[in-house]
Amino acid sequence: MIILITGASHTGKTALAQKLLEKYNYPYLSIDHLKMGLIRSGNTMLTPVSDDNLLTNYLWPIVCEMVKTAIENNQNLIVEGCYIPLSWENDFDIEYLNKIKFYCLVMSDGYIKKHFSDIRKYASAIETRMYEEDCTPELVCRDNARFLEQCLLHKANYILIDEEYKIDIEL
Repeated sequence: MIILITGASHTGKTALAQKLLEKYNYPYLSIDHLKMGLIRSGNTMLTPVSDDNLLTNYLWPIVCEMVKTAIENNQNLIVEGCYIPLSWENDFDIEYLNKIKFYCLVMSDGYIKKHFSDIRKYASAIETRMYEEDCTPELVCRDNARFLEQCLLHKANYILIDEEYKIDIEL
């Protein structure tokens, strides 16, 4: 089984992947780790703050083929990151799609405004964030609204975080 987890920054993708690793013993791949490995090794001229569309266009084909390889080898894998396009299904044949579960984490404006101090507090719960000065409630609201809009457009599965942050995925 392959689990794809995407969503805007600060929605808890990595924390959910870690929780699923501990619950199901499925390893996970942070696309941010892949991104930084490719950047630091000089395999791309992109940077950690390059445009998200450029990063997605560069990283997703690699991640997509890694997912196919895991499926072909009957391996379980969780892949998390904001660089999974909401049109991800178009890149897989049906035999692959039957082995993939997809989740997009989306926070409502109300949740963000009410819990922004918690969002900042838990931002480095799993990984240390280096670029936090631009994290504002307005930016987080805008990014989440964009993901929700794309989920609706692509009829993609999403988990709306509205009242409280309580996410549990059963496999």
